[in-house]
Amino acid sequence: MELLFGYVTEAFGTFFNFDTRIALFYLAATVVLAFGIWIWRGRQTNFIRFLLPKEVYFHRSNLLDIKIFLFNLVLGVTGAFGAIVFTPLITIALLGAMVNATGGMYEPMEMTWTRSLMATVIMVLAMDFCKYWAHYIHHEWKALWPFHSVHHSAEVMTPLTAYRNHPVFLIIRSAIYSLVLGSVQALALFLLIGEIDLLTIGGANAGYFIFNLVGSNLRHSHIWLSYGRVVEHILISPAQHQVHHSIDVKHHDKNYGEVFAFWDWMFGTLYVPTEQERLTFGVADENGVAQEQPHPTLRAALFHPFVESWEALFVDQNAKSDDAPPRETV
Repeated sequence: MELLFGYVTEAFGTFFNFDTRIALFYLAATVVLAFGIWIWRGRQTNFIRFLLPKEVYFHRSNLLDIKIFLFNLVLGVTGAFGAIVFTPLITIALLGAMVNATGGMYEPMEMTWTRSLMATVIMVLAMDFCKYWAHYIHHEWKALWPFHSVHHSAEVMTPLTAYRNHPVFLIIRSAIYSLVLGSVQALALFLLIGEIDLLTIGGANAGYFIFNLVGSNLRHSHIWLSYGRVVEHILISPAQHQVHHSIDVKHHDKNYGEVFAFWDWMFGTLYVPTEQERLTFGVADENGVAQEQPHPTLRAALFHPFVESWEALFVDQNAKSDDAPPRETV
């Protein structure tokens, strides 16, 4: 009963937690933003129809989104993900090592607004840079792609699609985030400020608060919102992330960034649409031909990626070895 109560509390708490995109406050802001887009486009249909089309929200893909979301909530309640998030431990360990390396000569700097602001900016940039590369490797590494493909196999997108993630993907991503952010926080503490104060934490959280407030839920949706060519070299718009989910060849492996687009610009993975494009979501082969839904059920979404990952790691490698010509012996 205690576990069940914890699960129900966690499920409802998600909608009141400002750290989650689907908090009711952010969803309300999304509705307001969508209303403005609807008016801007000339009210071509009923607003409810524009906002909540039946073909999207009753699609089997969205129903699977809900099942995966609830399943991951169960794992979250049992602590399956929490054990991986060890950012504070890394911060403390690295900070202690750096302080010890000074031979007792370390003295924390005086806290100032400037230093706190610098630490905030560094942490926000480090986190987003980390998210870019965590996303990148899940696309580029064949053994990791099957776990991320669960997210990309969504054939329609709603705000809940952001939570359509395989547990292995969540664990790996959390481990990467913890390692990088823990290291950056330790350096910020050592070089800039003596402690992570409320101003620093609040500043970092404020950045994501604004991100969630101004359209993050439209990233996984049918509503196109572009920021314009100039801004989309700096910030990833909802339209750019929808492009990332497209099966069109020209959209493959583009727009890995979450908040900032300049990582994609810097590493050659940026795609900036010049106009609204018709997109088809799901998974496709290298020629852009749509594949049959690989995750039609929750069971397939949870277990099939393990088979694909195993094949990518061992079966494909063995096949390459068998095809290779025999080596001459001396």
